[in-house]
Amino acid sequence: MIQVKRAYGPAAKSDGKRFLVDRLWPRGVTKEALRLEAWLKDVAPSGDLRRWFGHQPAKWDEFRRRYFAELDARPEAWRPILEAARRGNVTLLYGARDVEHNNAVALKEYLEKQAL
Repeated sequence: MIQVKRAYGPAAKSDGKRFLVDRLWPRGVTKEALRLEAWLKDVAPSGDLRRWFGHQPAKWDEFRRRYFAELDARPEAWRPILEAARRGNVTLLYGARDVEHNNAVALKEYLEKQAL
């Protein structure tokens, strides 16, 4: 099972392996508090795509299309997450305030399609 959570929330046993999937470290959060398996910067959207999107819901569909194209070109970046998800629970951590329109939500959708 793959779930998403803000990096600012508390860790739970049900989270399983926790992966930070943002290119930037969340402000004010310590490594210890995140209890990470890994920080996977390379699975995050490119800096140009992240700046273009700017967490604007109106750009969500186009953001997903462009991000999925980036992920298609970098399977080595997301394969560790999929492999971990096949063995147990995985939580994708992100720092954005918008819980519906962020790269972790899009990445979860992408990974679930890859798992079929």
